Amino acid sequence: MTRYPMIRRALQGVCMMFAGALAPPAQAEAPCAELVRRLPNLGTVLCERAALKPSGAVSVKGVALYQRDVPAPQPLLLPDDKPPPAPRRVLVLGGIHGDELSSSALVFHWIAHAGDTGAGMDWRFVPALNPDGLLLPKPTRTNAHGVDLNRNFPTPHWDRDAPVYWLKRTKKDPRRWPGPSALSEPEARFVTDTIEGWKPDVIVTVHAPYGVLDFDGPSVPPQRLGRLYLDRVGIFPGSLGHYGGVHKGVPVVTIELPSAIRTPTDAEMRQMWLDLLHWLDERLALREHR
Repeated sequence: MTRYPMIRRALQGVCMMFAGALAPPAQAEAPCAELVRRLPNLGTVLCERAALKPSGAVSVKGVALYQRDVPAPQPLLLPDDKPPPAPRRVLVLGGIHGDELSSSALVFHWIAHAGDTGAGMDWRFVPALNPDGLLLPKPTRTNAHGVDLNRNFPTPHWDRDAPVYWLKRTKKDPRRWPGPSALSEPEARFVTDTIEGWKPDVIVTVHAPYGVLDFDGPSVPPQRLGRLYLDRVGIFPGSLGHYGGVHKGVPVVTIELPSAIRTPTDAEMRQMWLDLLHWLDERLALREHR
């Protein structure tokens, strides 16, 4: 009788060993509890259904940068059918600035819409590019190094132009410090690595709170998304619009939501999504016609 407890403990140890081997790695799932507490108009169900996965990149503090890919459905082909062209790719980024909470929340809603109406495109969503700024008790625009990530991209002549712009145009505003060098920050490097490796055809980046629509790069810009109308604000040293749209030639749609702490209504966010799909259809049709 005394041997049975020993056998039971031995079996428990084996089971625990296998459970440890099969357990997912740390940070395998997005921290929905924290995100739901922080972001407006984001419920637990919506966050969990987003099914974010670690990208492999991390923030300054080592927080995983999560992403979600929504691929285009694979068409059914007969033996004699020619393979269709590869789907266009769209990269959607939110939360470059950690205190623009609505920008991250909107991306979660768009992930859900992409599952229903992806328009035959491959989508990659990154809702919270700056988790270190977002998850602070008082969220900050900058990352954990105090760098404005949207001034850290390697635009031409960054070493000359970015520090001068920060000194003279922003009067050394700490919220807009471009960093000690271009791509000094892991979050910015993650974006440029994604652009180089995944090769999106369009980049959509979501900000707040100016309530306008901006555009950089080739092609005809969308005139409106929902209630936001096109109002180009120019380019800045180290900005993603300057780097992706002007330098790399990838169209960059910049959405500035009206509020940093409140999302548009669900109906408005859906209309923005549908307007984006309509513009993408028009742009791609024009491109193929040429």
